[in-house]
Amino acid sequence: MPARTTDRPDVIVIMADDLGYSDLASYGGEIPTPNLDRLADRGVRLSSFYTTPRCSPTRASLMTGRHSHDVGIGVLTRPIGYRGSLDAEVPTLASVLHDQGYATSITGKWHLSADVSAPNETWPTRRGFDDFYGILGGGTSYFNPRAFYRNEEEIEVDAADDAFYLTDAFTEHALEFMRESAAAQNPYFLYLAYTAPHWPLQAPEGDLAPHRGAFSEGWDAARAGRAARQRELGLFPRDVEPSPRDADEPAWEDAEDRAWQQSRMEVYAAQIGALDRGVGRLLDELEASGRLDDTLILFLSDNGAEAEELTVGRFLSPHVTPSETRDGRPVAIGNDPSIEPGHEDTFTSYGRPWANVSNTPFRLYKKWVHEGGIAAPLIASWPAGGVGGARGGSVLHDPAHVVDLLPTVLGATGAPLPDRLAGEDVLDLLRGGTASERPLFWEHIGNGAIRRGGWKLVREDGSDWELYDLENDRTELDDVAAQHPELVEELATQWQEWADAHGVIPFPDLVAEYTSRGMKPWLAKS
Repeated sequence: MPARTTDRPDVIVIMADDLGYSDLASYGGEIPTPNLDRLADRGVRLSSFYTTPRCSPTRASLMTGRHSHDVGIGVLTRPIGYRGSLDAEVPTLASVLHDQGYATSITGKWHLSADVSAPNETWPTRRGFDDFYGILGGGTSYFNPRAFYRNEEEIEVDAADDAFYLTDAFTEHALEFMRESAAAQNPYFLYLAYTAPHWPLQAPEGDLAPHRGAFSEGWDAARAGRAARQRELGLFPRDVEPSPRDADEPAWEDAEDRAWQQSRMEVYAAQIGALDRGVGRLLDELEASGRLDDTLILFLSDNGAEAEELTVGRFLSPHVTPSETRDGRPVAIGNDPSIEPGHEDTFTSYGRPWANVSNTPFRLYKKWVHEGGIAAPLIASWPAGGVGGARGGSVLHDPAHVVDLLPTVLGATGAPLPDRLAGEDVLDLLRGGTASERPLFWEHIGNGAIRRGGWKLVREDGSDWELYDLENDRTELDDVAAQHPELVEELATQWQEWADAHGVIPFPDLVAEYTSRGMKPWLAKS
């Protein structure tokens, strides 16, 4: 790549899909992720980074720096109650950087448009991105993707293309965009939104082979091993007691069909391996060009691990689930030992016990606003900008939220900030400073939470508020609401004021609207 005549950093935001808090080796996982380890070693990790508890809302907040309810995405991309598409009047991270002369690309998953069949004002190519190569929906086959587009033209993958794999295709396109932008001497913003490791469990045999047998000791041993490695890594400022195994799931020694259960995690690990390989190719490209130090790289997941068990025979939607493989074989859908995960002709997920492992040391999952649904890895690297460098490998413990990433990127690039932001520039935190004192808020399908300082008030829909002292109980095992009723009332009032101010629809009202259409909001597409 030739030298570029600007002092503005290139920006790469890499998002994994449904990756659990502990799935990376640098967060305690046993799955080899040498390239993300490499990024962590030259950057910093946050132990208290938060997203929303679901994919579309997190992506909406990333793109706008605002709470997702505020910009049309309260649940997912169905126009029921909420708009279901990203508000076309709200500036995006891409549109602001584009106006500042950056080349912009989204490579991967968009999932912010209700209509994925007809180009409209909510598609990425009309929201500030010069380039789009990816899927518009929430998830799809890795071998035969649906709602798959290059800009606004739908793509069909050739049945004879035995080498095609969606994760690798995203990586290859991202590299092309980086090279083209560098050749034109443009600063660029690449949003690389991998679908991995979101279901379906699918991977090439070559990617599966290194993981065969890796999980033979089962989910209990895997979770204990991750918790031990987290302690060794100093991932938390004080010792953390891991939450117990999900009470609804058996001990590994009592589980049925253990060979099949093991194979599910093997494929999941292979999907993470393909993602990590892609990150390595990007880092190699930047290193070879001499531009690695002056590229702001942010890696995160969009929410906690996904615990959903896919029902046998359930057809999700035409833009998610292909009914046939590219060569015409039927696709078997659902989690059953008769359906082997991994191949183009099956469509499965890895289930609750393994999601419990992925979220070590926390409890609950994607869709909840307990730590298991909203705590995510964040790795940040920009040595030339003071992020990493001599302090590479550090773990930072102050909290930050996905709404902070837009103002942080714009601050790093010198771009102007849009109005009405919910987030704030945390570049000083990433450089080793401290976060400001401010409350953080969440709501999703009736689940609500507020974190203020070390206190977190949280509830599941239909349940009482729970109160946790996160400085001493990060895994939310000791509910102290009864000991602090005045604090509960104060935080609950503050949460309600936030919900009213940001367009949160009371969940009973949303349920009534879904029910009137014969749908369940908590089972909306993932």
